[in-house]
Amino acid sequence: MDFKNVYKICTLDEWNEAKKLGKLNGSKKDINDGFIHFSDKDQLSGTLKKFFLNKSDLVLLKVDALKLRNLVYEQTSDGNIFPHLYEPLELSHVVEEYKIELNKNGTHKIPKELE
Repeated sequence: MDFKNVYKICTLDEWNEAKKLGKLNGSKKDINDGFIHFSDKDQLSGTLKKFFLNKSDLVLLKVDALKLRNLVYEQTSDGNIFPHLYEPLELSHVVEEYKIELNKNGTHKIPKELE
């Protein structure tokens, strides 16, 4: 697990709204759960497959995890450890953004530098 960076997958609409607000409050699921869901680089393909299959207009945010004050690594019901942020994400902590391409079979192409 890379503790330097965490990754947030969001819709283009959520990302555009965050840019207007100056912070990302999260998706509806994040807000309902009380924290922003992140993935480690090695968890991206699984997260995309489980929660975003066949969804287009996605953005992947690479975030400097060392700047996040309320980031907690927690075990989920399937036994994996995922990073969760218990505060809005300040956009100044986003170090890179990527457009996620949708394949014809409904899966996604992860940017080469993150494979």
